[in-house]
Amino acid sequence: MSLENVKLYFEKYGREKDIIELDSSTATVELAAQSLNVEPARIAKTISLKNGDSAILIVTAGDAKIDNSKFKAEFNMKAKMLSPEEALEYTGHEIGGVCPFGLKNNLPVFLDISLKRFSTVLPACGSRNSAIELTCDELAEYSLNQKWIDVCKNWGPI
Repeated sequence: MSLENVKLYFEKYGREKDIIELDSSTATVELAAQSLNVEPARIAKTISLKNGDSAILIVTAGDAKIDNSKFKAEFNMKAKMLSPEEALEYTGHEIGGVCPFGLKNNLPVFLDISLKRFSTVLPACGSRNSAIELTCDELAEYSLNQKWIDVCKNWGPI
């Protein structure tokens, strides 16, 4: 149902037909990059983290990792990943398909600046074999981005 929810979500933007469905898995950055024939850094991965009794989503470039000190400075809490069960409960998407679209609950979404070095990026669309190619401005609009943040490390310019 998750992919269907994302398709319904994108209908309001007229973009549901732009969702790419593949026979191969896009469940990890590496698999997605292979399946979509792009460099891994262009995969926009969505990280789901605990926020008290709820969660927040941070979308980063595929080669970026959360920097704990930057995260704590930005959010005044320690970064703690959701379990696969919690991710499904809060987002409505299974791990490997978590994205900021068609969410089960209204969760705050933040985009990391590691994405801004690309003209387009490819986030998942609610399943382990889907994606959509978006500009960073489109990603910010469609994800209802709260703000651009700088909480990652281990990435660099192309």
